[in-house]
Amino acid sequence: MEYYGETSLGSDMHGNRPFLLALLAAALPVFGCTNLIVTRGASRDGSVIITYTCDGEFHPRLTHIPAADHKPGEMLEIKDWNGTPRLRIPQPAHTYAVTDIMNEHQVVIAETTFDGRPELENPKGGLDYWPLMSITLQRARTAQEAIQVMTALVAEFGYASTGESFSIGDAKEAWLLEMIGPGPGGKGALWVAVRIPDGMVCAHANKARIGTFPLNDPENCLYAPDVVGFATRKGYYDPRTDGPFRFSEAYCPATPQKLRYTESRVWSLFRRAAPSLNLPLDYCRGTAGARPYPLWIKPDAPIDVKGAMALMRDHYEGTPLDMTRGEDAGPFGSPLRARPMTFKVDGTTYSWERPISTQQTGCSYVANARAFLPDPVGGVLWYGVDDSFTTCYFPLYAGATGVPAAYVQGSIKRFSWDSAWWVFNLVANYAQLKFSYMSKDIGRVQGELEGNFLLLQPAIEKTACEMLKGDPERGRRFLTDYGVSAGEQVFRRWKDLAEELFTKYNDGYVRDAAGVPGELGYDEAWLRSVIKARPGRFDLPGEGVIKSPVNY
Repeated sequence: MEYYGETSLGSDMHGNRPFLLALLAAALPVFGCTNLIVTRGASRDGSVIITYTCDGEFHPRLTHIPAADHKPGEMLEIKDWNGTPRLRIPQPAHTYAVTDIMNEHQVVIAETTFDGRPELENPKGGLDYWPLMSITLQRARTAQEAIQVMTALVAEFGYASTGESFSIGDAKEAWLLEMIGPGPGGKGALWVAVRIPDGMVCAHANKARIGTFPLNDPENCLYAPDVVGFATRKGYYDPRTDGPFRFSEAYCPATPQKLRYTESRVWSLFRRAAPSLNLPLDYCRGTAGARPYPLWIKPDAPIDVKGAMALMRDHYEGTPLDMTRGEDAGPFGSPLRARPMTFKVDGTTYSWERPISTQQTGCSYVANARAFLPDPVGGVLWYGVDDSFTTCYFPLYAGATGVPAAYVQGSIKRFSWDSAWWVFNLVANYAQLKFSYMSKDIGRVQGELEGNFLLLQPAIEKTACEMLKGDPERGRRFLTDYGVSAGEQVFRRWKDLAEELFTKYNDGYVRDAAGVPGELGYDEAWLRSVIKARPGRFDLPGEGVIKSPVNY
């Protein structure tokens, strides 16, 4: 793991680098994620966009793995989530540079966990999903090559995770790969991969979504040879009664709670990308007989990076599921709901909504791959920590060789002003006190910073392209310096924002521009609900002066 200005690897680690995968796997497994895939024909500039919220209670550490040449017989040690050595695999002659989920050739891999059938997890499989993604990015130059690498790795070394949906893209195309294990002691994995048609957008959120798929179209669909036969033998699929084979139904059967947790997010991404479809809520509400949402849709208008960021900042606003409205949102419209999502009252089970933007997000990405620019400039990984609604994305280029230190440092066990993740958490958590007010203050700073980065992008990229032609090393240094300075700028501004919010919103007051405190009060609709819930509790007697008795 390298960050700007120095490296955390000692000289004795050079070449073999087992420490890198240990760090990648050191975080706790994530609890729930959301991906959006935008193909070239669906984007505003003809690029591929993949978004990824990495949700779970963990402290992310932004990583950069340098490209490297390897000697014959050199091995890479893989460790599990707890840092325990799992296996060693041979290194290829050369591995590519990787920054978190994008490599130097603009290949991007993101994921969401769908679990599926718990009995199919293979605890002794060699590779969990995150090391699998990282190793693949070090070895693949295209999205299709990434699929070949991933499936070959699990075939040889085994797959240890539960069900996963992988978004895999490069500068020209995007694929969805869904994979699940064969159970304890089994070999390889069961999987299917489909190319997302150009002009379409796809989404997934912790549920397998590939239904039927073509068995004789290798240009657009690849699959494990036994994917249907295994399901048949296990009793997950009966070809005599179940109709055409559907991967999602065989390996990830739906329940009302699962649909609410997962497909509500897909519905919200699709309804915002294509309002004209008027997709109903009934499927994500678990209505019997409701049709599943399409695997992909055509957006009403092309989507750009800014639009993709906005799509990931969603609490179902403006819909019947709006989490900023109602008594459960409190007096200041907070979309936060404490876990667990399901709860019981008087013996009846209920469930909160699960939004795309959640306080449990560790980090998120908007990855942009562009074929009309050279790889070092064409690939941009927009990175943010904590809740996607209150984060601020900054650009890291595929040609960069380091990352800002504030996004590497810190531990979930102790708050630190030197850790970007902790500073963003401080702002986001404090904002819950008066969300309807403070979210606007945060949005202004967020919009200013991200807007400036997007505005500067053409000039930065023109300069970088000119440098790369004459002196590639200098061009990479320029891209590295820009990404690091952008991340540091965001970090410094968020520290200032934390202090500004704490000063402005103090002791229930709101200070104006002159620093004079004013009374906030509450929204009338919320006050009305309080009065209705506790009739008579807050009543005042009639107007007029009350005189006390003479003798008291």
